[in-house]
Amino acid sequence: MQMRLQKYLSQAGVDSRRACEDIILQGKVSVNGKTIKKLGTKVNPETDIIKVNGKVCSLKYDFIYILINKPKGILTTVKDPLGRPTVLDLLPEFCERVFPVGRLDKETEGLLILTNDGEVTYKLTHPKYKVIKTYVAHVRGIVGNNKIKSLEKGIILEDGVTAPAKANILKVLRNSTIIKLEIHEGRKRQVRRMCDSIGHPIIELKRTQIGDISIKGLKPGEWRLLSQREIDYIKGL
Repeated sequence: MQMRLQKYLSQAGVDSRRACEDIILQGKVSVNGKTIKKLGTKVNPETDIIKVNGKVCSLKYDFIYILINKPKGILTTVKDPLGRPTVLDLLPEFCERVFPVGRLDKETEGLLILTNDGEVTYKLTHPKYKVIKTYVAHVRGIVGNNKIKSLEKGIILEDGVTAPAKANILKVLRNSTIIKLEIHEGRKRQVRRMCDSIGHPIIELKRTQIGDISIKGLKPGEWRLLSQREIDYIKGL
């Protein structure tokens, strides 16, 4: 059985498939003693010896999938050099090492998935799968329908125009508005930048859903394992 090297590395728990492609291009991977820098190289997991930075890696079949409601003030990272709290500090110690799928900035709360399954990470983060991420944003000022249409059409940001989104007003308060925004891109601080661009900076931001997977029932800081139905949903994308 042969498979692409980057897929092998992601399934071995090295990192996401996209990150593994970078690792290969950087010349950090060897197959049977030979450094490989070509993406798409086929390997045989049963006979080939694959190393990353000189260390042998092997396929992992004990995958774990965790859903957590990330609170504000917590970093979406495995560890922080400054010693600030991270999402892993909210979890018990598992035998398997898990990584966050995508990111939520420090001040954004809500749904975050952690796993050691590189294929699942790839499907949830690669643009070609267009997985919808749903956010609820409490923004300053009263948002008019023209601003909602701008969000849906696409906003010009410094890194290009955003893809068409779905937006609607959930509630109008005295001096602020709560809106729901659905996007399938994953640019850095994208929702915050989109709202800034239309003149309604965010007061609070929460991600409530990724695709068909919802955070319903989880309080900030709480977590659970994904159900088999949810895992099958992701793998079927």
